[in-house]
This record gives sequence, structure tokens and C-alpha cells, in this order.
Amino acid sequence: MDNTDPSTNTVFSQIPDSDERDVQMAVNAAKQAFVGWSTMPVKKRSDLLLRIAALIEKNLQRFAEAESLDNGKPVWLAKQVDIPRASANFHFYATAALHLAAETHAMENTAINYTLRQPIGIAGCISPWNLPLYLFTWKIAPALASGNCVVAKPSEITPVTAFLLSQFCIEAGLPAGVLNIIHGTGPRVGSAIVSHPDIPVISFTGGTKTGAEISRIAAPMFKKLSLELGGKNPNIIFEDCDFDHAVSTSIKSSFSNQGEICLCGSRIFIQRSIYDKFKEAFISKVKGLKTGDPKDESNFLGAIVSQPHFEKILSYIDIAKQEGGVILTGGKAIQPEGRCKDGFFIEPTVIENLPYNCRTNQEEIFGPVVTLTPFDTEEEVLMMANSTNYGLAATVWTTNLTKAHKVAAALHSGIVWINCWLLRDLRTPFGGVKHRRHRYCSFLCHDGKRRSQKF
Repeated sequence: MDNTDPSTNTVFSQIPDSDERDVQMAVNAAKQAFVGWSTMPVKKRSDLLLRIAALIEKNLQRFAEAESLDNGKPVWLAKQVDIPRASANFHFYATAALHLAAETHAMENTAINYTLRQPIGIAGCISPWNLPLYLFTWKIAPALASGNCVVAKPSEITPVTAFLLSQFCIEAGLPAGVLNIIHGTGPRVGSAIVSHPDIPVISFTGGTKTGAEISRIAAPMFKKLSLELGGKNPNIIFEDCDFDHAVSTSIKSSFSNQGEICLCGSRIFIQRSIYDKFKEAFISKVKGLKTGDPKDESNFLGAIVSQPHFEKILSYIDIAKQEGGVILTGGKAIQPEGRCKDGFFIEPTVIENLPYNCRTNQEEIFGPVVTLTPFDTEEEVLMMANSTNYGLAATVWTTNLTKAHKVAAALHSGIVWINCWLLRDLRTPFGGVKHRRHRYCSFLCHDGKRRSQKF
């Protein structure tokens, strides 16, 4: 299959169009490797994974350039976020495996109950195109660290860094069959992984419709299943916020990675008393953002990942206009001069005057498009924020700690950031909710220290 650089719309490589036969070969290899890998001393497994982490870090520039070429994101962003996080994923889980504890319970008759934590077998890991190596390693590293073998499918849209990872895993000495990376499409490879009877664990990050189909297949087979799907996240700005910090961070939470992050705050709700002030400051900063060649470090936004996704985002901008939205800035495709003249670029776009329950505010766009909506009361903004089918993340801006905790507890969201965005601690759970269970709230205090609160 052709692999296209979205910044130039040119084919730069080809990848295998694998199918169920390749999946079966991978499963056979994993089953053969499992006995040795699962019984390997934990310290030896840990050392191998730390070696992989070090090789990723050592080859930062090579990985970052490959990620940018494949995905369209700026090289500087891949160097600052994607690749360091991929290395950190391996490092964190490699060391965490050394510190696992098991519960023991002594009974009155002197019997002792104890818990064994043992590898399950083969984990099927299917990752998306928006943060290719970052999310790929987030699935693979914990599975390997706990003694499982892996059959993994990166997105066929962004396969290159997964291929590079396989080379460095071999260089690090990872035994054959422990990690099996299969390139191909969802219908031909992903479905074969999900439905395979010898893969009891599935981790998937991607679209909601695909997640529903995976659930339909996996549930009757009683597979362990982890799904991280879409987001339509609210960003709530109260009048007592740290205004400058709220504006500058909201720029990042709106448009980082071209808005192609499931955690981006695409619905910005501003308390009416500061609505005009926030809008003016926000628009001024957005107009200063440069979009273009991912190799140019002065560009904040790079290319949209593919032509179909490029067209989808533009179609939603048209929908917003039809719904009565007013484009405050952006709203158009860009044709940069030079080598990127045929690439897929869209201006960072800000829209207002839309009802909270319109399609633009209810459906995931997954691009550089945000809406501004005023609110008057906590009750009103909570109603609007909780109105979507998504419950992945939310951001709250206020210097009132009581209000912060009250609003965070009332938001139907797996993660709530208070006075910050994208602060992640790998020790805490991650995922979305709607009918919520436990949620974790990270926030910055006035002393500059981070706190976490479980609800």
C-alpha cells in the first residue's frame, strides 16, 4: 500500500497489505515465545525494555523526522512530546515491573490467602494515527513488562515509526516472537486480531464506531477489552481564572497537533462577564499561529494527516456555517508556497454563535476547530459540558478551589484538568466515562505544585 506524506501529498514509501494469514503467523510466533518470555526473570525483562527506551532516546531526531513525515505534525512537536513520551513509556513500565506487590490476607485459623499476578498470554494492540509512536508504545510497554507477548497493528496511515521501533527492538535483543508488528488495514488485520481465539486481551484506541464493532466481536468471546475512543472535551473558563494562563494554555489545548488529539478542548465555555475579553485575547493569539511546512520550527501547526480527514474537517466547518456559526478566524484550507503547496493544511479555526447542542458542538471533528460559547452559571455550563455522548476529558479554569472540586466532581469526564492541560501521571488510570466510576483530577495550586484528587 502507498504511504503518503500529508505535507506534500506525495507517496514516499510502501507498506505491506497484510491479512489474517500474517496475523496467524504472528500468533504462532508469540505462542512459541510466550513460555520463555513469561518465565524470564523480571529484572532481565526490565533491562531489555530499558535498552529499548535508551535506543529511542538516542535516536530522537530520526524518530521525530519520521513521525513528522508520516503524520504531518511539526518536527519540533515530535521531538518535544511524541518521541520522549514513547521512550518514557518503556522506561516507566520497565521499572514498574520491578515493584509489583501482591495482596496477602491472614485468616484466624492461620491460613494465608495470597494473590498471584501472572501474564495472560498474547495481547492484541491496535493504535491510531494521531500520536503514532506515543500511543503505540503506551500499549506495548506494559504488556511486555508484565510478561505478555504482543501482536500489534499500527495505523496504516502512519506506520513508519512502528517499523523503526521493530528494528531497535531487535537491536536491543528482544527475543523473536515477543513483539510482532503487523502492517495493514483495520478490516484485514485489525479484525483478524480482535477475532482470533488465541488473543485474549485487546487494547484499541481509535474511532467510536470501530470500538463498538470491536466490542461486538470481543464480548461473546469473553476477552479482556480496553477501548479509548473519541472525545468532545469542554474547556470551562470562569471569570475568576488566571486569565493570561487560561488564554495561553487554551491555545495549546485547542490546536496542538493540529487539534488531532482526543484530549483537545474543542468546546470552550467562557463566563459571560469575561467573554468579550477572552474572545479578543484568544483570537489575537490564534491569528499569530503559523501553519505550514512541518520542518519549519516557526510553524505551530503542520499538515492534516490525510486527504480524507482534511476533507472531513472542512465539511464540518461548512456544517457550522449552515448551523449559524460565525467564523471569527480561520475556516479555510491553506496552500503554502514551496514544497508543501499540494499538502493538506487548514487554518486554526474559531467559531461562535452556535447552540450547545448543534452537530458542530456534539460530534467529534478532530481537527484545528474550536467553538466559543458564553455561560452565566455553574449549572448552565455543566449542562452544556455534559450534553455530549463523549466523556473523556475536561478542563476547568478557576482560582476558587471549592468551585474547582465541585465542578470537577459534576463533570462526566474520565480526566479533569484544573488550571492546566495534558499533565499526565502514568501511575493514575486513564480513560473516558459517561456513566462514571472513579475519575482523577490533576490541578496546579498557587504554590506551583501539582495535586491529584480522586472522585
